[in-house]
Amino acid sequence: MGNPRGVRRDFEALERRRLQAAQLLRKGLSQSEVARRLAVHRQSVSRWAKQLAEGGQASLKKAGRAGRKPRLSPADLRRVERGLKRGPEALGYATGLWTARRVAKLIEQECGVRYHPGHVWRILRDLGWSVQRPIGQALEPTSRRSSTGRRSAGRR
Repeated sequence: MGNPRGVRRDFEALERRRLQAAQLLRKGLSQSEVARRLAVHRQSVSRWAKQLAEGGQASLKKAGRAGRKPRLSPADLRRVERGLKRGPEALGYATGLWTARRVAKLIEQECGVRYHPGHVWRILRDLGWSVQRPIGQALEPTSRRSSTGRRSAGRR
C-alpha cells in the first residue's frame, strides 16, 4: 500500500522494529504473538523470520537509501539557495518573482544540472522554500467600487 502522499518513512524505526521482532522470535514467541506485540501484520513477521533464518540478524538491517541518488550535492544546494536569495533580478529577469522555469534555469547555470520545471518544486521544498503567489492589485481605485467589489454604476 505504501505511505500517504508526503509522509516519509523512518528507516531507522523500521529497522528497530525488525530487530525487536528478531529478539522476540529468538525468545521463542510465535510469529502471531510477535505480530500482535509489534502491531504489524503476521506476514511481515513471517518474512522477517525467514530472513533471520537464512541470513542472520544482518539480513534485517536497513538496505540503505531508497531510490535514485540525488543529482545535486549539498554544496550545489547551498549555491542554489544563495542564488534564490539574490533574487531573479540578479539573473536579468524584469520581475522579482521566481517561477519554476526560472529556478530550473538557475540550477542549470549554478550547477550544470538540468531539471524539468515541473520537478524543481521538490528541490525548493527540500530547501524549505514554499510556493507563494503575489497578491493581485485592483485595476481601479477602491472609491469607484462598491462594498461587493463590483464596479459602481456611476457616471463615467
